[in-house]
Amino acid sequence: MTHVMDELDRSIVLATQGGLPLVPRPYARLADTVGTSQEDVMSRLRRLLAIGAIRRIAAVPNHYALGLAANAMTVWDVDDAALPELGPRVGRLDFVSHCYHRPRRLPEWPFNLFAMVHGRGQSEVDAKIEVIAALLGSRCKAHDALLSTRILKKTGLRIAG
Repeated sequence: MTHVMDELDRSIVLATQGGLPLVPRPYARLADTVGTSQEDVMSRLRRLLAIGAIRRIAAVPNHYALGLAANAMTVWDVDDAALPELGPRVGRLDFVSHCYHRPRRLPEWPFNLFAMVHGRGQSEVDAKIEVIAALLGSRCKAHDALLSTRILKKTGLRIAG
């Protein structure tokens, strides 16, 4: 089934792709911006999520502003049969900002589970990595941590106005 975005859908995406307004009622402000009701905006966003036109609506904190200056993308070689159970458990840890499965690229890259870990310092990040290692237990054969050394500008896909 083909899902088509109309002009109002496109206006909503354009108005939100840089983030929701930082006001007490962001969906009402968005509705005013695009010329529809708050209920219509919310209904359309739910539909766009359901059809995969947008991936998620979420807060994106600035970890550095929150004092979390040490970061590492951890990579794990987890038994494939255990991923449906263990991946979500790792992703629910309060210090993991994102967690996902990626295919291995053997023989050079045996890792199939990725989890971004944040902490106030490197020793805190190391301790959190040990928590993940304990959670994965014997179903993890190896892991590594790719430490952040600089801030890169992160943005998602943008559509032209």
